Amino acid sequence: MKQKISNYITLEFLSRSTNEGFARTAVACFAAQMDPTLNELEDIKTAVSEAVTNAIVHAYPVSLGKVTVKAAVCEGNLLEITVKDRGRGIPDIDKARQPMYTTGGEERSGMGFTIMESFMDRVSVRSVLGKGTTVVMRKKLAARRSAVK
Repeated sequence: MKQKISNYITLEFLSRSTNEGFARTAVACFAAQMDPTLNELEDIKTAVSEAVTNAIVHAYPVSLGKVTVKAAVCEGNLLEITVKDRGRGIPDIDKARQPMYTTGGEERSGMGFTIMESFMDRVSVRSVLGKGTTVVMRKKLAARRSAVK
């Protein structure tokens, strides 16, 4: 279901690991306009970090490619974050979403999707082999009354 968007950003960067922190911080700064709690902000940062790291590590294992991150403020105090790559794609999404499954070698925990799912209200994944992967994450933030009237 499409939500009415009141504000959005789009970021595009190379799949360098140094850009993960940039994406995490940029989305957190954007989300700040929604007056999130510190816990909500940390949840958002963690989920973005995992999604972007997955794109960097798994989509482009031997070359650089583009990663696009979109964040949108939607009606109902909903934050929607999309992380998209044009990399190699995921052969089996259900398997990839299982805890401890990884194609990234021994140094990877295989917990990326599990972590995203634990910090966001909804995570959807679409992938086409050889064309890339799109992860859409949604989080409804608590409605808070402003201290200023």
